[in-house]
Amino acid sequence: MDSSRGQERADLHLHTTYSDGALTPYELIKKAKEANLRIISITDHDNVSAIDDAIDIGRDLGVEVIPGVELSATVAEKEIHILGYFVDCKQLEFLEHLSMFRRERMRRAERIVEKLNSLNVPLKLEDVLERAGTGSIGRPHIASALVEEGHADSYREAFSKYIGYGCPAYEKKYQLSPTEALQLVATAKGLSFLAHPGKYLADGVLLQLIKAGIDGVEVVHPSHGPDNTAHYRGIVNEYFLLESGGSDFHGGKKNDDNFFGSFTIPVDWVENMRRRLF
Repeated sequence: MDSSRGQERADLHLHTTYSDGALTPYELIKKAKEANLRIISITDHDNVSAIDDAIDIGRDLGVEVIPGVELSATVAEKEIHILGYFVDCKQLEFLEHLSMFRRERMRRAERIVEKLNSLNVPLKLEDVLERAGTGSIGRPHIASALVEEGHADSYREAFSKYIGYGCPAYEKKYQLSPTEALQLVATAKGLSFLAHPGKYLADGVLLQLIKAGIDGVEVVHPSHGPDNTAHYRGIVNEYFLLESGGSDFHGGKKNDDNFFGSFTIPVDWVENMRRRLF
């Protein structure tokens, strides 16, 4: 769903090689320029290392890059994602927490590989690390390694057979509460948004997050049909929240290239976010 026909457009949910995306910051921003996007946000998982270079690259190419991050939190054993926008990427406490989250990601990956080995899947941690490079390691890297090393026929099978929720090699992430995630974004002087609630979330949980002080909701997302988008726009208006959206583009194994440039928002929404901050 494109909510910005005839207007300048923005995509505020994009990933790079600094987490589980397939493109470098330069490649992603070049793609954004070619798609006539004026503003983007790079929202890598637990990582803001792409941001400084991306802002400079964007300035050269004529694409504004908003500093962003995507955090995982847990509510009643369910994982939700919190997007932080306009975060201060130099704030020490914020950076220390992100570093800790990445260490926990590594420990989780080690446990998953150990479980796979116990299932007679001879995957090596080195194979996973090779796919992750310098980025925040995650299950997509493990899935890629499983496919490329011949242990699964497809990315989807790697999740459904081995590492998806409830599967034999699944391991929980570090347990961060939504309130802690919101506080962390606030520490970095940013705005917090609930990512793609239509994928997993009951409205009661969203109301809890609103009471906890969340700033907005990602209403435009590939997983949201028109009814979802209308529903969350209604909630945003009722509770005087901000609205955001984007393609959640990763590239590579996720086969989401057709989402890029198709799930965008008007730049007016970004200006509303700026007004809330400043």
